Amino acid sequence: MTETMATVTTHGAEDYLNRPTSCGPPVAAADLKVMSEDASQELPIGAVGELWARGPMVVKGYWKRPQASAETFVDGWVRTGDLARLDDEGFCYIVDRAKDMIIRGGENIYSSEVENVLYDHPAVMDAALIGIDHKTLGEEPAAIVQLAPGQTATEAELQQWVRERLANFKVPVKVLFSTDSLPRNANGKILKKDLKALF
Repeated sequence: MTETMATVTTHGAEDYLNRPTSCGPPVAAADLKVMSEDASQELPIGAVGELWARGPMVVKGYWKRPQASAETFVDGWVRTGDLARLDDEGFCYIVDRAKDMIIRGGENIYSSEVENVLYDHPAVMDAALIGIDHKTLGEEPAAIVQLAPGQTATEAELQQWVRERLANFKVPVKVLFSTDSLPRNANGKILKKDLKALF
């Protein structure tokens, strides 16, 4: 993230081969911790919470935005907005963006986990999972998919694909197909808030 000069962890060589899903341990001058949702306590090794980082590469705050600075920077730590866990050797694993997590009837669904399963389908070129409102469950997962040129797939086929690989509550209740590329910002991140209107 820009607030950390994009240098908080490093990953390579044998460490990468042994932990390919990790973004690595913190660099020598950085510290990482995982905090509870309400920021009241540091969580134990292996627990998923919000990733906080500190070090000389972390900026002091936002230019002329004191309220945003107070919300994001706490005692030298920056709240990344990423959900992550740390292992017993300090390696970091990003699970999802906190704002992209879907809570379905009290069950947490990490959008990146479902998206990665969709990406594994040979017909899928691009995918995004978002939460759509539900009267009793709060929200449910729904997917928007762009198929690769010349490929075909149905909603039922993609739902079954996910069902065979993940828990049933993570299966998208709806799958929409887009003929256009999914909307992205300048950094290449999918603009999920723009996709909700499609449902």
